[in-house]
Amino acid sequence: MTHGIDMSQFDPSTRVQDDLFRHVNGPWLDSTEIKPDRATAGSFVTLVDEAEAKVREIIETASQDPQDDEQRKIGDLYASFMDEDRIEALGAAPLGAELAQVDAISDIPSFVEVLGVLDRQGVGSVFGMYIAPDRGNPDRYITHLSQGGIGLPDESYYREDESAAIREAYVAHLTTLLGLAGLDDAAGRAARIMDLETRLATFHWDRVACRDAQKTYNLLAVDGLQSLAPSFDWASWSDGAQVPAQVIAEVVVSQPSFLEGLETLLVEAELDAWKDWLRWQVVHSASPYLSSDFVNANFEFYGRTLSGTDELRPRWKRGVGFVEGAMGEAVGKIYVRTEFPPASKERMTELIDNLLEAYRQSISALPWMSDDTKKRAHDKLDSFNPKIGHPEAFKDYEALQTAPDDLLGNVRRAIAVATDRELAKIGAPIDRDEWYMTPQTVNAYYNPTMNEIVFPAAILQPPFFHADADDAVNYGAIGAVIGHEIGHGFDDQGSQYDGTGALSNWWTDDDRTSFEQLTSALVAQYDALSPAGADGKPVNGSLTIGENIGDLGGLGIAHQAFRLTQPAADPIDGLTPDQRFFISWAQAWQSKVRPAETVRRLTVDPHSPPEFRCNQVVRNIDAFYAAFDVTADDDLWLEPEARVTIW
Repeated sequence: MTHGIDMSQFDPSTRVQDDLFRHVNGPWLDSTEIKPDRATAGSFVTLVDEAEAKVREIIETASQDPQDDEQRKIGDLYASFMDEDRIEALGAAPLGAELAQVDAISDIPSFVEVLGVLDRQGVGSVFGMYIAPDRGNPDRYITHLSQGGIGLPDESYYREDESAAIREAYVAHLTTLLGLAGLDDAAGRAARIMDLETRLATFHWDRVACRDAQKTYNLLAVDGLQSLAPSFDWASWSDGAQVPAQVIAEVVVSQPSFLEGLETLLVEAELDAWKDWLRWQVVHSASPYLSSDFVNANFEFYGRTLSGTDELRPRWKRGVGFVEGAMGEAVGKIYVRTEFPPASKERMTELIDNLLEAYRQSISALPWMSDDTKKRAHDKLDSFNPKIGHPEAFKDYEALQTAPDDLLGNVRRAIAVATDRELAKIGAPIDRDEWYMTPQTVNAYYNPTMNEIVFPAAILQPPFFHADADDAVNYGAIGAVIGHEIGHGFDDQGSQYDGTGALSNWWTDDDRTSFEQLTSALVAQYDALSPAGADGKPVNGSLTIGENIGDLGGLGIAHQAFRLTQPAADPIDGLTPDQRFFISWAQAWQSKVRPAETVRRLTVDPHSPPEFRCNQVVRNIDAFYAAFDVTADDDLWLEPEARVTIW
């Protein structure tokens, strides 16, 4: 057994008591260059690259020697993406039919209908729509509608002075793409689109408001939906989008005032602007699948300008991503045959059980929570549903028609099949075996309406999960990930759902007040931080609070679980078990981010920068101070009364 720690990466010039992140990762941070086709480098990216290489092997094998019809379809999709000669020869031609539909729009009602037709094919709309369990009644599926219609990452990009250069680049990008599509007066059209999106963005809720589980739960019958924007004929849109009436008979509207604002723009005087906007949606949605001039222009703005990425990803990587987007679970079914041994599930089950028990004990001992709320919290813990590795049953792709020489057609058909699968949920029983990530995804998630924690196979690899490493390392890495996802069930939003997945207040008023005092202190801690490369732009503690609670509770509870299940042990290579635990945590967060991507993430990402996910969390955990003899003279010291312990 190895302890699973790469001590060669330690930076002896940086004391662990001053900067755990750099002490553990310093030489790597100094010597590693971010790949030119990436905006980041680090532990997650390495695992993504490894999974991507394995998936490429699976896809190319299916292309060369398909064993069944599903593998033939995988091969068709990949072949259509890799057929560069045909794609180059077609140029903008695949856009013709959809642009002609936009040309035929004569008034706002016909705009709404065509919007539905194109929405069905994956063209961007003025709103997002998805099917999910009803927060008010999680035993049924319901349609959810959310704000949309803008091409920049966030509404703030349209109004903040610091984004002026990006706005200018966006207009230039619109001009370029519309020109490539063969549209005249591309600059004039781009200006109209930008003006329309800027006004649309004023109706958008900011990202902090959009996190609010209560404010974004607005259950409406179709008549109520129609009253928000009377000029948007939902029946006409549904006919165009081939959406059955029952799908919108009752909906949850996340941001009702957005639809009210949209109504003010659905006037005949804006029709030409809306048509140009919809032309842009057609071109934008298709750009990754068209000739190289479209692809390169798309990358120039969304890759280079917004994220600082130097190079477009190689074609095979983009092809792999396309296949995974269209038939991800078909690929995943093959992936887990070799990449997820049964022993991994057994070990993960044990770790999860131990983390849940540590949460139970920690909740029982909380000084700020009443016995009544503690009982409800225990009930929720008892209802958690862990999912490990892969679904028990994989999605079926029989309805998908593929062709090796029709890339954009494959894109549109794959979207239509996925849409039909989602629409069919309305009126059907809840599928509690469904996964929202593929097995080859390097990530994990908590789903509040299912009260489930989900760990795909691809994250169950070093440095997060070591089959042959000692427990200190596994608890410090994957144990903290498990604790993080459980913690989402008790963060500022997840804590508003009960064990059945319903949006329900199971707290006493005093307990909720105490909880909010603790979370406010954590918000203030992160508000004071600004990462390297951000030109002083701070972390948004209110946007990141849910993930910060997950990190803090996850690591703290993982440590408790580790100490509960492990007897005292001798040091290995001079490192005590607790030291190995915290070093494993820091090793898992090994990461570098390009400056442009850092700024973008500070605006839109609910996660804090990696160095703070590492260092700021341990500053709040007493066991870290004990493990490394951290004192008031050290940079990571936080006064005991300022340390936050929530769970």
